[in-house]
Amino acid sequence: MTEAELDERLSRPTPGAIEVLRRLPGDLLVLGAGGKMGPSLCRMARRALDAGGLPGRVLAVSRFGELGRAAALARDGVVVLQADLLDPDALARLPDAPNILFMAGQKFGTRDAPHRTWAMNAIVPARVAERYAGRRTVVFSTGNVYPLTPVASGGAVEAGPTAPVGEYAMSCLARERIFEHAAATAASRVLLFRLNYAVELRYGVLLDTARRVRNGEPVPLAMGHVNVIWQGDANDRALRALECAAAPAAVLNVTGPETVSIRWLARRFGERFGVTPRFEGTEAPDALLSNAGEANRRFGPPAVEIETLIGWTAEWLESGGRTLDKPTRFEVRDGQF
Repeated sequence: MTEAELDERLSRPTPGAIEVLRRLPGDLLVLGAGGKMGPSLCRMARRALDAGGLPGRVLAVSRFGELGRAAALARDGVVVLQADLLDPDALARLPDAPNILFMAGQKFGTRDAPHRTWAMNAIVPARVAERYAGRRTVVFSTGNVYPLTPVASGGAVEAGPTAPVGEYAMSCLARERIFEHAAATAASRVLLFRLNYAVELRYGVLLDTARRVRNGEPVPLAMGHVNVIWQGDANDRALRALECAAAPAAVLNVTGPETVSIRWLARRFGERFGVTPRFEGTEAPDALLSNAGEANRRFGPPAVEIETLIGWTAEWLESGGRTLDKPTRFEVRDGQF
């Protein structure tokens, strides 16, 4: 698979996404579109509108530190708007839109600069919730707002308790509460999109594990089990979740159907690479896990299964495919990022 083919797969719209956008006409504003997932989500939305012959713009807002990423989005028909969402004047100048995907946030760097994380994950949501009061909004969140759950439980469910560990997770819960308040008081319709972990071939839990196995590095087992979902499937669910936004705010876990053992995953990559994995530590009886049964009932199972992802990831590494060199640090148990 080439990088162009990978980008095409990640942004290929489903009939379900096209039909949701048909039922929710108007522009789609993606706030925080410059991260690892934002560009492919914007492209999928643009392709869905085009495939359905639908009017409406896809507006991608970010600081866009990588100007090449902004230029590539513009070439694909996405309207690129460079703005710092921490700047109230810049936020005020952004266009209106009936449908919002809120992706802005910060995770890594929290330990060294927690004030920046709280600013991005609490101040920005408060300003956006006020600026776009009354709009339909999918708010990207994380399974980190849940406590660690027993591996055999199948993961945390939406109606279960939140118990964030560490300042990153606490600030993400603050973001959720702010948008919940908007749904309760400002006629906003909100869907809290608790995602963990989206993967593609250039980054993610599978790539982190595969590289360690291939390089002969020990695979940490402290967080011995995870959930993963193909980023293209996560993109599809984000667009279709617009129709699930509600007041009071709705909550949806988004991940794959399996509880994936890291030990098993490393051994599968070892079989592919012809090496015996090395391990570090032992599995705990609990892990950061989410139960995505509700999302899978609504949207159907993810299109790309775990064995396919393992094969694609192994082939990508063996062929020298480009990686982002951004470890997920999924093994962290104390919430320090």
